[in-house]
Amino acid sequence: MLRAIIIDDEEMGRIALREKLTHYCSNVEIIGFAEDGTTGFNLIENSNPDIVFLDIEMPIMGGFEMLSQLKDQSFHLIFTTAYDQYAIKAIRFAAFDYLLKPIDIDELKQAVDRIQRETIKDAREKLEVLQHNLKSESVTDKIAVPTLEGLLFLTIENMVHLEADSNYTTIYLANGTKEVTSRTLKDYEDLLPKSMFFRCHHSHLVNLKTIKRYIKGDGGQIELENGHYVAVSRRKKDEFLSRFKSL
Repeated sequence: MLRAIIIDDEEMGRIALREKLTHYCSNVEIIGFAEDGTTGFNLIENSNPDIVFLDIEMPIMGGFEMLSQLKDQSFHLIFTTAYDQYAIKAIRFAAFDYLLKPIDIDELKQAVDRIQRETIKDAREKLEVLQHNLKSESVTDKIAVPTLEGLLFLTIENMVHLEADSNYTTIYLANGTKEVTSRTLKDYEDLLPKSMFFRCHHSHLVNLKTIKRYIKGDGGQIELENGHYVAVSRRKKDEFLSRFKSL
């Protein structure tokens, strides 16, 4: 049984989440509620929960501020929010689950199921990535990448080229290694900064900073600094050349 607490400044939000967990997540036991970050901080310290459902925007002390003050972060975390695109970007980069209000039952069940497959070490490292990105000038500095073995934490500047492989993606790194991740290329296209990465082909996403040269052709080819060659599709050629010339 997973022991959970709900931290949310809206009473109806707390009640709605409690009802959904009670009816649809029989493996979750709710052991407490808090209406702001200060109360939530004390509740976590005193109750040692397995899962914290945490709202981002709250009076007195927000969710991120509360997390930064906790010394022991031995729990899994699922964010709940109604808005704040910047915060959601940071959460996605750290591979945390987030539930948009009103919370969908299927998404809630899937998030709880994923928690059961995650180690506390993974949860701590994800929180480190989140806090690093929130403190940095750019939210897109480090990313948590789910692989077949667990989570891998990468600096995105070291990602040279991403290649689609059905529902998986192979990431080629600056040090010459590669990693297979259980996210689609479309996921990474949506997530990674468009100022740095370009989808030049349905199977390829490249880091524009790692391009060595462009080779003319029907669509053409890109030679990357790691020695790999990547095709440019005919329909992406003009857009790529426009971006390439501006580098």
